[in-house]
Amino acid sequence: MTNLTISLDDAIVRKARIRAIEEGTSVSAKVREFLAQYAKVDSTGSSVLPELPVFKGGAGLQPGIDPGSNKSMLQAADDLDDKGSV
Repeated sequence: MTNLTISLDDAIVRKARIRAIEEGTSVSAKVREFLAQYAKVDSTGSSVLPELPVFKGGAGLQPGIDPGSNKSMLQAADDLDDKGSV
């Protein structure tokens, strides 16, 4: 295995360490995973990107919600919080 020296902001490293501990892993393991994905290439020499989930759509906003109104959007979110279904 090769050692790699990189420069990162202290705050980012601190947050990454905390998150890695919460996930039962290490920052080194997460960096290895990222670099392994980043380095993958297919037979044409193009990077192989992971397939991301895509929302296929639906009916849109509920009736009575005005997408141009912050108040309307916040009220709809508060209504969901009150119902416990966020």
